[in-house]
Amino acid sequence: MPGLIGKKIGMTSIFGADGKNFPCTVIELGPCTVTQLKSDDVDGYNAVQIGFKDAKRPNQAASGHAAKAKTSAKTKYVEFDSFSEDVKLGDELTVSIFAEGDFVDVVGTSKGKGFQGVVKRHNFAGVGQATHGQHNRLRAPGSIGAGSSPSRVFKGMRMGGRMGNDRIKVTNLEVLKVDVEHSMIVVKGSIPGAKQSMVIVEK
Repeated sequence: MPGLIGKKIGMTSIFGADGKNFPCTVIELGPCTVTQLKSDDVDGYNAVQIGFKDAKRPNQAASGHAAKAKTSAKTKYVEFDSFSEDVKLGDELTVSIFAEGDFVDVVGTSKGKGFQGVVKRHNFAGVGQATHGQHNRLRAPGSIGAGSSPSRVFKGMRMGGRMGNDRIKVTNLEVLKVDVEHSMIVVKGSIPGAKQSMVIVEK
């Protein structure tokens, strides 16, 4: 499926034709440059590699790779299976490949929350009340298993730990607006990641 690399600008809301207010996300999408065309004969599979945003201080390997496409080294590279039209090395892809009414999938990295307890991470209720002499056990996980048998904690036990900073895909988001002049796209709903974070929009 075709797609582009973009940057999350932030959330806002717009009114539809029927007067309903929709929460939406603004994404700066492209322009992206075709940096490599992978073929079944050479690479073992067919794909189109595109790059987004010029790198500030690229190394020689990145510069040499981009030079084959007669462009500068990019900050992020992503491969897509195919595009509806034939693309060539060095072509520039813009947000115009999307249209209002399309449904897209957005891939991003969720906000990192650091180490969190079971109440926030797994929606545990805690002990509920601070009675019967309980001191600081309100948000504790409680028992995590039997004693001498099995004498261990089973894998997958819901406990405290690192939360967030995961790759997440949100599917079937409707495209509400496309601004080709400013390389902007507005999708209905929210997408993962903080402001200014990189996202991948797939058609």
